[in-house]
Amino acid sequence: MSASIQRPILRQLANAWPSQTPARRLAGLRAAISGRLVLTTSFGPEDQAITHLIAEAGLDIALVTLDTGRLFAQTHALWEQTEQRYGIRIASAHPDADALASHLAAHGANGFYRSTAARHACCDVRKRAPLRAALHGAQGWITGLRADQSAARGALDYVAIDPELGILKANPLRDWTRAELDRFIAAHDVPVNPLHAQGFASIGCAPCTRAIAAGEPERAGRWWWEHDESRECGLHLGADGKLLRAAALT
Repeated sequence: MSASIQRPILRQLANAWPSQTPARRLAGLRAAISGRLVLTTSFGPEDQAITHLIAEAGLDIALVTLDTGRLFAQTHALWEQTEQRYGIRIASAHPDADALASHLAAHGANGFYRSTAARHACCDVRKRAPLRAALHGAQGWITGLRADQSAARGALDYVAIDPELGILKANPLRDWTRAELDRFIAAHDVPVNPLHAQGFASIGCAPCTRAIAAGEPERAGRWWWEHDESRECGLHLGADGKLLRAAALT
């Protein structure tokens, strides 16, 4: 489905979603899109909440995680726990072996600490390329992005046409606060990473994630050695380094 065909669907969802619950948003998205829909999950609380909604409603939405090769052991344990809890299978997308070998030869195992360029190169190999493979042939991409996660995400849209991938990108938890998310998880006993209880608000690759201090933004523990407050892994950024926004609806 081309971006031009998706634009009427985008307008429909953009108008309806602000007044709907995430459950209704997901059901409406599945009804509006005839092709393959994919939730890319990092097993963060947002993705776990969406996984719960998908499984409880029996929605035909594929679940894929980017297994970068540097994830916490606790994340892999949660992966298995989630599959068992909901009776589902979560597919994995991996870095290309040759591309990873070339990256390691150029930058070393932990070269991402030495420069932002090397860190972006690592994210490209371990996350962005596997993401493109995971979304190949998909008509819609579902994420757990929330507007209040960071200043960079404050202008997040409910739905967009991703300029790089040309597919509809949906953020059904766009307007949820962390408090609302935590209440949902507690109410429905949604499995979460035990590292959250140790101060890890946002969890990615183990070398690139730390616990945060009281009062720090949720994503302050990601790539903390860099000084750009809008830092991201690149999954949701354009070539200019800014958060990707929706294409015009007109």
